[in-house]
Amino acid sequence: MTMASNTLQFKTNYAVSSKIEPFYKGGKVQINKDEKYILCTCGTRVNILEIATGQLTRSIEQDDQEDITSFALSPDDEFLVTASRALVLKQWDWRDGVCTRSWRAIHNTPVASMTFDPSSTLLATGGCDGTIKLWDVLKQYCTHNLKGSAGVVHLVQFHPDSSVLQLFSSSLDCGIRVWDLRSSLCVCVLESHYSAVTSLAFTPDGSTMVSSGRDKICTVWDLKSREVVRTVPVYEAVEAVVLLPEEGDFSQLGVRTKGLHFITAGSKGVLRLWEAGSARCVFSQTPPVSTPPPSGEEAGPEEEWSQRSLTYCIHLPSSARLAIVTAEHNILLYQLPALALQQQFVGYNDEVLDVKFLGKGDSHIVVATNSPQLKVFELASRSCQILYGHTDTVLALDIFRKGSMFASCSKDNTVRVWRMDTLSGEVRCVAQGSGHANAVGSISCSRLKESFVVSGSLDCTVKVWDVPEQQEGAGEAELQTLSVRTTEKAHDKDVNGVAVSPNDKLLASGSQDRTVKVWSLADLALLGVCRGHRRGVWSVQFSPMDQVLASASADGSVKLWGLQDFSCLKTFEGHDASVLKVVFVSRGSQLLTSGSDGLVKLWTIKTNECVKTLDAHQDKVWGLHASRKDDLAVTGSADSSIMLWQDVSEIELAEEQAQQEDQILKQQELSNLLQEKKFLKALGLAISLDQPHTALRVIKEIRRGRDGEQQLESTLLRLRRDQKESVLRYCAVWNTNARSCLDAQAVVQVLLRHHPPEELLQYQGARNILEALVPYTDRHMQRIGRLLQASMFLDYMWQKMRVTGHSSVETQGESMDTSPVAPATPPPLFIIDTSPSLEGERGRQEDEEGGEKEEEEEDATEENQEDDADVSVAGGKAGKNGKTERGREETEMAEESASGESSGEEDEGADDGAGDGRKRENGIGWSSEALPLQMELIR
Repeated sequence: MTMASNTLQFKTNYAVSSKIEPFYKGGKVQINKDEKYILCTCGTRVNILEIATGQLTRSIEQDDQEDITSFALSPDDEFLVTASRALVLKQWDWRDGVCTRSWRAIHNTPVASMTFDPSSTLLATGGCDGTIKLWDVLKQYCTHNLKGSAGVVHLVQFHPDSSVLQLFSSSLDCGIRVWDLRSSLCVCVLESHYSAVTSLAFTPDGSTMVSSGRDKICTVWDLKSREVVRTVPVYEAVEAVVLLPEEGDFSQLGVRTKGLHFITAGSKGVLRLWEAGSARCVFSQTPPVSTPPPSGEEAGPEEEWSQRSLTYCIHLPSSARLAIVTAEHNILLYQLPALALQQQFVGYNDEVLDVKFLGKGDSHIVVATNSPQLKVFELASRSCQILYGHTDTVLALDIFRKGSMFASCSKDNTVRVWRMDTLSGEVRCVAQGSGHANAVGSISCSRLKESFVVSGSLDCTVKVWDVPEQQEGAGEAELQTLSVRTTEKAHDKDVNGVAVSPNDKLLASGSQDRTVKVWSLADLALLGVCRGHRRGVWSVQFSPMDQVLASASADGSVKLWGLQDFSCLKTFEGHDASVLKVVFVSRGSQLLTSGSDGLVKLWTIKTNECVKTLDAHQDKVWGLHASRKDDLAVTGSADSSIMLWQDVSEIELAEEQAQQEDQILKQQELSNLLQEKKFLKALGLAISLDQPHTALRVIKEIRRGRDGEQQLESTLLRLRRDQKESVLRYCAVWNTNARSCLDAQAVVQVLLRHHPPEELLQYQGARNILEALVPYTDRHMQRIGRLLQASMFLDYMWQKMRVTGHSSVETQGESMDTSPVAPATPPPLFIIDTSPSLEGERGRQEDEEGGEKEEEEEDATEENQEDDADVSVAGGKAGKNGKTERGREETEMAEESASGESSGEEDEGADDGAGDGRKRENGIGWSSEALPLQMELIR
């Protein structure tokens, strides 16, 4: 276990590898000329199914999402015309799925029937308004408007000889009208039937016609005399009639004489061959199984056959086959002359209730739908076997260990065991058991031997059935009986799920009473009860490796229970609705769950984490199963679809590693290109990697070099159109950031300069990109405008500082070089506050300390001049040292105050001149000696 866990690779993802979806939900079915494709309607689509592979090759869908009421494929396979409820006719190139022409149908009500003439020139449409229109599809106009039918024209058919120009139609009045297309008149009405005429069949020469109806008779007509040749009672409502070819040996079908023979398909669900001359049935198919009517009903009514009745029968002359369509939307191909079943296609599955892998190598799947029949699909060819046996809806399935046997349970209160022939792939029922008093909703098979099955029922009981040993040479008729080994009333409510442990020792049952119970299989003794779910339990499953049990509940949770003490070990919550199925994968280390929300979730048990959510279904996912190799999973849903999932964890891991290696190589190549300054290749590589940041790095590198703008222009213009589209898309992202907006604007400028607007607007998404560029560009322009305004203020301040410094310097004379002499007393630029405040005194003190006195005061006393000189010396020392002592500063301030008052009283102009040269910053004045140095620093 330890070694296995070390090498175990957890799953990370599943991908849908194939689908089985509805392709036919009733209506017309037609097969093309070379008999390779089946065309059938499914709501708003005409689906084209390839017969050889069973794959849906193309769906032709109406643009208006209206249901298709009828369609017709021309005999030469050239034209396909569809009619919808919107009263629109469309002509298609059906191989390519392209509509080549559409026109309004002149009918007042939807078209109910449609057919081409043998020459593929004329198209006849029968409407629900009782009129018939004929269209020339080559010249594209309406040629005839035939009126006179009573009610819906549900059948139109041309005479097989195109030169005769006759059209046959039938409506609700049960007559067959014959129209002469030359005169556009109804030449006669063939009356023989007393209910709706369902089909017409002509002999190759066009002299004889056979009609069928739901009045349980077929009529043979002589078209020359327009008289009834023979009326054949067939004792069933006939939906289709086909003439047997005159050439060929059909002795296996009971044909002993020459003459007209025809095959009927109707409500009894079997093909029967009739001899027209003697009006007797010479061959009748054996029903797949003689199904008794449900209890309480008599064995005679047609409802007994309604599910198996046939609706269409088409002869394929090239391959000598018959195509049969059943009321359950199945298409069956029979090979003539033995009338052996060759292929079966299921057009509509209804709700899928359970699905399991089957056969050697999981080559098949068996599906339980909302039907008494089981369907076994071969995954390679999509061919299907339909298994008859149960008389009511099959609810659950389970597979034995070897994969060739499986068991089913049904609403008919029975359990059946089926075996697949490993060579032919044919499946038949080998054993049946009855004993439950209500519907059997769950079943589980033995894990070691094909010896027993366990069933859980709505009657609250669990039964263990012994499976008798199968004899190799046993015939199909030898249906054995399952005997009940043990019965136990297990729960207080419906038993929804049962599971057998891998060693066949334990049995688990989950019920609507919200409990999970564990039993001993030997005697059905109760071992423990697991309580914790808040609603009913839908599914239980034993781990294949550990002694744990998983349960899925309608409360939206999955719980793991320990089999030692039956306690809850883990709870997984993530589904928004009921969890319907749970299975173990990855050797018991992960879980797959499906729920009513249409989701399938993958869980890792160790981390309690939902690794992946798979969303492909539109309705409840009732069926979930994993293959024995653990590489596939299959799901079946109430939306009538079956999905086959493939484990792509290793594939994605390998792709991710390869992608990382490729990215590393390309990043290295990009660095080399940038180093070599091969900017064009570098930019192209960044665009191919779809890395906007790397492309921006290249753009910045180009603009950083010499002649960057010219280099950027030449590089951008050499890009391809798709590369320019990518760069323009990147610019919308770069422009949102102030750091890269200039690069984006440079690129946009080049593109706008060299490409006209009409060309740029043709770029993919150009309008949206340009709309995204505009608001951020406006924001950048506003920011630059604000920055420009702020720089203008600095320029203004600088100019003022220059003017102020100039006038101050001029007045000093001998202190420094001066410009031409300015007026002696210029007008003051700043108003100096001369109030005796502390700041004013300190500023005046510092000003007088820093500069020399002008010799303008001739009458100043010598004592004041000496004091000024002493103060200047003291101020110079203080400025040189960068700091002054507090006591000296106070002394100097007192001296400066005295000298300043005397000088200010004598000449205020000198103070003004000196004050103009002062610039205070943070309360410290600039002296006239320090000003030139500061000016030089600012410059």
